[in-house]
Amino acid sequence: MNAIEQRASAWMRLPSGQRIDLANPDPHAWTDYDLSLRLARVYRWGGESTHPVPLSVAQHSLAVLELRRQWSATPLTVDQQLRELLHDAEEALLGFDCISKLKPLLGDALREVSERLSDAVADRYRLPAWTDEDYAEHKRADVTCAASEALYCAGWSQYEIVNVLGIHEPVLKHDPLVEIYRCAPWQPWPSAVAVERFHLELLRLLAAREPQRAAKLA
Repeated sequence: MNAIEQRASAWMRLPSGQRIDLANPDPHAWTDYDLSLRLARVYRWGGESTHPVPLSVAQHSLAVLELRRQWSATPLTVDQQLRELLHDAEEALLGFDCISKLKPLLGDALREVSERLSDAVADRYRLPAWTDEDYAEHKRADVTCAASEALYCAGWSQYEIVNVLGIHEPVLKHDPLVEIYRCAPWQPWPSAVAVERFHLELLRLLAAREPQRAAKLA
């Protein structure tokens, strides 16, 4: 019996009023808005920010998606875009984005919970499994975003990004979200803005997959 199975349940109330058992997550326990709102309230870099507000995982996820769109040699499918947008979605349900150096100290219990939540997200949104090629391109975009966030949002120097964080992807000169949202480059959005933009993109992609839903949103 593993560390998670020894616990009967770990219930959490969601903004919609629904509940999810984090130890045994039901893929239909949350609404799309629950997920969007909680991602907009989960912060990158342990909440550290050189700005008045921290950077949300919702904003990070939109940036990674946009980089993948820009860098892909061929247009991404709707399923590929959803997988990029939701690549950190389990953090919405877990309630925090664990900094990388802390994860090994928290051990198997955190990993098992995270994996179960990731599986529930993949089930709920019918996300395809990563191919080796897609995952490599995803990690390139994800780590490049991390390097850029570290410099512009979290206050790390270029030297520290390489020599302390161990990130070797180049820092971006341009914020990929500026042209879409006309926002200030590399400035974290307030949670109300982040949730609206993430939620709309999630609904748009789900509607693109389901023509009947698209007609209702038109």
